[in-house]
Amino acid sequence: MKLIHRVTLRLALVIMPVLLLWATLFYFTMVFQVNDETDDSLDDYAEMIVCRVVDGEELPTPGDGSNNTYSIEQLQPTEHHYDWETYEDREVYLHWKKESEPARVLTKVFHDSDGVAYRLIVSTPTFERDDIIRALLIHIAIIYAVLLCTILAVTVAVFKISMKPFYSLLKWLDGYRPGGGLAGFPNEETVVEFRKLTQTARETIERAENHLERQKQFIGNASHELQTPLAVLGNRIEWMMDSTTLTEEQFAELSKMRQSIHRLVRLNRTLLLLSKIDNGHFLDRVDVDIVSIINSELEVYKEIFAEKELRCNVAVPQGYVVQMDEMLATTMVGNLIKNAFVHSPSKGVIEIKISQDELMVSNSGDEALDKARLFDRFYTSGKTGSTGLGLALVKSVAEYYKFGIDYRFNNSRHCFVIRLKNR
Repeated sequence: MKLIHRVTLRLALVIMPVLLLWATLFYFTMVFQVNDETDDSLDDYAEMIVCRVVDGEELPTPGDGSNNTYSIEQLQPTEHHYDWETYEDREVYLHWKKESEPARVLTKVFHDSDGVAYRLIVSTPTFERDDIIRALLIHIAIIYAVLLCTILAVTVAVFKISMKPFYSLLKWLDGYRPGGGLAGFPNEETVVEFRKLTQTARETIERAENHLERQKQFIGNASHELQTPLAVLGNRIEWMMDSTTLTEEQFAELSKMRQSIHRLVRLNRTLLLLSKIDNGHFLDRVDVDIVSIINSELEVYKEIFAEKELRCNVAVPQGYVVQMDEMLATTMVGNLIKNAFVHSPSKGVIEIKISQDELMVSNSGDEALDKARLFDRFYTSGKTGSTGLGLALVKSVAEYYKFGIDYRFNNSRHCFVIRLKNR
């Protein structure tokens, strides 16, 4: 979950009950005010009737156009001792409508100037009040929802603006690749926390760049210095095997030593090539026909692995030209094809095709490889004699030219795809 989504969710969880409490208090306050206004209206109407009774004036006729209704009756002296009044909600029968309706009812006992007690019952229909309360509830709910959304939207907008330096740093870090330097690194000089964050990130990347540079120099220097002694050792072993009398056991041991020397030579050359790629020594770009390289490499490896009786299905155009260093193109394509031949079981099937600017090399297999480590240097899947640098070299060349590279395992087949950039 993104930080802004988490903050918005937590803010909503905090604000919702607060707004709900506010809306509830506001609703009941409004309902109380509506009821109070209704009660005041009933009280005024009742006072008008009481005054008319006390003054002996004519009383209003029920149903004379007013929503209010009333009834009045004289009480026996034994029924009453003091004045009182009550308010309640109940059903009231309206004679002129011949139906009952919900109403607010005021019951009041009073005395006239002669001391005669009367019970006055005044009522007013509450359907209008109920409509007002219902409308009030709907509007409060709408206002509540709009207010919540507005608060969250404003908060998100303010959060995005305030966190812009942080997201700029994240974007830069997401696009950063070891060896790329600090080009385009964002700067933050206003907010203390962001300034510390960018400064720490800069220092960390600078240390990583320095370590990487020293590692490249070490690998390059070590590989370069190893070339001569390895060549000397190889030549001396060849001389001993060709020019001296050896027992069968001695010859076998020297053969093992020669194989080990050859493996070290291959490993050293690969490390030196990786070091040159990392240091950007291949600046020349020429038109290279990938199809020509595929055909050439296939001829070599078909002969080398003839005993495995592999079947090759090739679906490529007559030509596909890419601008890159010719040696690196041969290294990338050749290592992919070699990997397919080496790891295919006997009588397996190798497929090579180019379509929609993608080079795909696939071979038969039993189970998926570890995609997370597949392109790591010195990682091997258990094949004896492998240096573990072939696919790492393919990836280095692909990244050097900003080609996309991917691995997937479908239908018992290992599939490597390189997204080329046609000239």
